[in-house]
Amino acid sequence: MSDQLVGWLRTVVPATWSAFVTWLATLAVPNTITGPLGQAGELVVAPIVIAIVYPLLRAVEAHLPDWLTRVLLGSCKVPTYRKPDTP
Repeated sequence: MSDQLVGWLRTVVPATWSAFVTWLATLAVPNTITGPLGQAGELVVAPIVIAIVYPLLRAVEAHLPDWLTRVLLGSCKVPTYRKPDTP
């Protein structure tokens, strides 16, 4: 698998998990808290959840089995990036 695909997976999969956690949170949070925000509530909460979930997943990655890392982060391989050649 190319590093570009690995990088894409390791961005999209945790963001999808974060969206799922956000959806669960909106079900659990009382409407009195999210009501004043209207539909913008999810737009405000989603980036906050992503900012929490992604670093948390990266922190525990070394302690997870490969199969669980693939489920939560999309790949157990960390992409390598190289600097572009400069003339």
